[in-house]
Amino acid sequence: MARAIARRLAAGCRVTEGGGFRLARHSTRGPKEVPTREEAEGLLRQGVEKLAELQGRLSAQDRHGVFVIFQAMDAAGKDGAIKHVFSGLNPQGCSVHAFKAPGPEELDQDFLRRHIARLPARGEIGIHNRSWYEEVLIARVHDSVLARQRLPEEVVGPKIWEQRLEDIASFERYLARQGYVVLKFFLHLSREEQRKRFLARIEEPAKNWKLDAGDLAERPYWDAYQQAYEAAIRATAAPHAPWYVVPADRKWLTRLLVVEAVVEALEAIDPRYPTLDAAGQERLRQAAATLAAEKG
Repeated sequence: MARAIARRLAAGCRVTEGGGFRLARHSTRGPKEVPTREEAEGLLRQGVEKLAELQGRLSAQDRHGVFVIFQAMDAAGKDGAIKHVFSGLNPQGCSVHAFKAPGPEELDQDFLRRHIARLPARGEIGIHNRSWYEEVLIARVHDSVLARQRLPEEVVGPKIWEQRLEDIASFERYLARQGYVVLKFFLHLSREEQRKRFLARIEEPAKNWKLDAGDLAERPYWDAYQQAYEAAIRATAAPHAPWYVVPADRKWLTRLLVVEAVVEALEAIDPRYPTLDAAGQERLRQAAATLAAEKG
């Protein structure tokens, strides 16, 4: 029963059509009917095991790639979600990239390039902690970020955000047509919960390093960021590249819903271990006979 509820909740977070999307309609705590924390932690462990099994099949089949994006306000729990949800994966078939502000060389390139360079190969799962969406989020909220990109004047106009979102949506459609499973998670945190987590980082010495002065500087722009996220999800949510707006005020629930969504997406493509044809089976029989003859 708890698993069915979790799967239904994860499906409820999925946004595949952005036309009528409103961020305010999505709770940061989730609905009242959720598994207990103890149930959720048990289901998370099961989900991690299932994800590991699916990864093995994905790698062996070597046909699809899985690309997972995490976006959120500071302290929403992206790092923790990645750590807990993907803890059972084989590192040889998984890559995680956390993107910081672009450096001088990257600022001289188009905004998609550094992310494209780190896409997963077929048979792999790639996870990006922040992504090309930063270019329609922080760059949209702060004019100075866009100014540092030194774009030609003729391309910097009132339609730049609409055009960038069109480019992102087109590229994600391209990825899907190349056999990539594209999953985008927005961890939806409340402003009050962020305040509490920032305070915890100040009050607990072991967490002091997590709080950057720039984190607090972004709080006055909360509403602007919410509007930018809403615009991004509205413009790029699609069946082939869905957004999951996941409640983030309760970390244990966030992690459960993420693992359920990823497992469900992998189950949908149903990767299989390759099977040998008759000639391949005959080679195995011959190899077995040769090895058996060596005994003793």
